[in-house]
Amino acid sequence: MNDLDFVEFLERHKNKEAISFHMPGHKGTRFFKANGYDKFFRDIASADITEIDGADNLFKPQGIIKNIMSQYRELYGSRASYLLVNGSSSGIEAAILSCVKRGGKLILARNSHKSVYNAIEIGNIEPIYAMPQIDENYGIVGAITSEEIDRLLAAHEDADAVIIPSPNYYGICSDIAKIASSCHAHGKILIVDEAHGAHLKFFARKEFQAPQEQGSAALAFPQAAEDAGADIVIVSTHKTLASFTQSAVLNVMNNRVDLDALCGRLAQFTSTSPSYLLMASLAINAKLLLENRDALMRKWEENLDFFYENVRKIQWLKVIEEAGRSKSGYQLFDKSKLNIDMSQYGYDGYALQQALIEYGIYTELASGNIVMCMTGIGNERSDYEKLLAALSDISKVRQAKINQTRIELRKSVIAELPERIDIAKMRKTRVNIKEAAGKASAVNIIPYPPGSPIICSGEIITKEMVEYILSLVNAGENLVGPDENLDIFCYI
Repeated sequence: MNDLDFVEFLERHKNKEAISFHMPGHKGTRFFKANGYDKFFRDIASADITEIDGADNLFKPQGIIKNIMSQYRELYGSRASYLLVNGSSSGIEAAILSCVKRGGKLILARNSHKSVYNAIEIGNIEPIYAMPQIDENYGIVGAITSEEIDRLLAAHEDADAVIIPSPNYYGICSDIAKIASSCHAHGKILIVDEAHGAHLKFFARKEFQAPQEQGSAALAFPQAAEDAGADIVIVSTHKTLASFTQSAVLNVMNNRVDLDALCGRLAQFTSTSPSYLLMASLAINAKLLLENRDALMRKWEENLDFFYENVRKIQWLKVIEEAGRSKSGYQLFDKSKLNIDMSQYGYDGYALQQALIEYGIYTELASGNIVMCMTGIGNERSDYEKLLAALSDISKVRQAKINQTRIELRKSVIAELPERIDIAKMRKTRVNIKEAAGKASAVNIIPYPPGSPIICSGEIITKEMVEYILSLVNAGENLVGPDENLDIFCYI
């Protein structure tokens, strides 16, 4: 595989006609053909241009780019919307650094994306961690409670802003309405990393808010951050909607945000050669939603309800659902994330992910006992049918009972905030991760996906963390931080 040419790899994968339950949300050419863009995509290279006459300028939009921004303002009901061609990461970094003064305090969810930690490092910001709830059944992080934010706001009145990921990678949402109310009562800006929930705004209409009677087959969607009082909301339209990978939108929802400061920071975190192909995909995404939003969302929801209704028929298979559907359900859950647990059949998440590949199904994430299938606007009913058939087939052969050690290690690692030391006068040295227990890490160690650090620079590495990190490596998970020899830098 290492000798395979990059383009050849993409060609081979494309020719497999694989079933995508990973980002991006458009799921490939099929969606664009069905929506009238076949001709444009056949000769897309000719649309790869720069700021020629009439093409407008992302840094001073006055024409066709400004029109796209206006369309997103209409779609999200925002005061201002900005196109992002360096991903939601650039929007998150710009939002934080425009709202938090240098050396100031930021209240953040501990399970925040690495881009939040980038901004903290750049701005010399003091992090104040809000700890997420831990799901004991699945060993994953859950919501940030409003009570946790209330506690931190009371203890840190000098904090400038709060940032929360909602939904998180698994689709678990925090109560943004309550958190926003608390933030505003304390005079703080609330930034919501809604990278995984760009679609939620379009399920806000009554017809998509399904009845909540016990036993009902349908599941409702949680309220979008745009409607819940957030000040800045960053959405990765590429993750679940129809724009290309690396494209996103930043929405400013009210007058509490300094647009001049924000625009200045956005310019710092944006390439001076912004891709017109990415902006074209954002334009196509906006046009499709403006013209056909309800039909697209209705089809998507019907497919999701079809999946949940039928997957429950597979005995001992578990899926994360909303409250009332299972003993461990969530009040605020984005059902477009299909979190599948077949541990009762002897499959942890990594083994199940590999088993699904044998059926031509590629998923977004394996974590602990869970495989997360990220659905999108481009998935067809046939994709869900093939996933159900594969899961049913896999359930016919039980494997040996899986070792739960990694799951228990994960729960212990993510439940506690690591001890932190003052690193101001310390120097760095290279240490193998196996010998790192008791030392302060000089790097962020991040499983990717989902992109949230296990440990941050300046925090003490525990024996349990070392064991957990090694278990991830042995499972084949991609870790950012350690090199190929599992060496990292530590402070001494």
